[in-house]
Amino acid sequence: MKVRDVMTPNVVSATADMAVPEIARLMLERRISAVPVVDASEKVVGVISEGDLIRRPELDTDKPRSRWLSFFMSDEDRARDFVKTHGLRARDVMSRPVVSVTPDASLTDVVNLMTARRIKRVIVTEHGKLVGVVTRSDLLRVLHAREALPTDAVPKDDASVRARILKTIDGEDWAASAIINVQVTNGTAYLWGVVDSDEQRRAILVAVEGVPGVRATEDHLGKVLAG
Repeated sequence: MKVRDVMTPNVVSATADMAVPEIARLMLERRISAVPVVDASEKVVGVISEGDLIRRPELDTDKPRSRWLSFFMSDEDRARDFVKTHGLRARDVMSRPVVSVTPDASLTDVVNLMTARRIKRVIVTEHGKLVGVVTRSDLLRVLHAREALPTDAVPKDDASVRARILKTIDGEDWAASAIINVQVTNGTAYLWGVVDSDEQRRAILVAVEGVPGVRATEDHLGKVLAG
């Protein structure tokens, strides 16, 4: 599945000249937590999120950072921080560079970016121009949609379910040291063998439970004794 399959198109955007109060009003009216900033050619030049607008003199929240943090800030950093908290236009308060992906990127790429950058959304661009956005909510909708998988995606017999379980486990490097045998009867997966740790056991159970056609599991896995 690609980004283009889950992204929200027709994204509301702001211009670099837009005033901060107007941006706040736009976010409230549209019930969104962030706005991409684009130039005259629709190329993304920044993004403004709720976090960019909470340290403001209008809110009396533009207090200086702690003395400990200020000690490590240069005059350039302090000047940049002042513009960020007191700026009147989008260009002053927006965050950049923008974290973005193309419509052909994988959802794994998006999740990795969200995790590494600790962000809630990723802007989607094509040739630098804004085409959409992928949020955590979009990913949750994909997860929910899995419940609507067609019935032909589920193996019809126990042998096929067993084969899929074994293929799933064999494909995980964390399971390489485990010795596993699987029997499937009426959709119940019976697991026998030995594992190295409780974490490995739990991972195996989670992997098996996620295989289409598995209705229940019975854990008979033993643990390798130390020494």
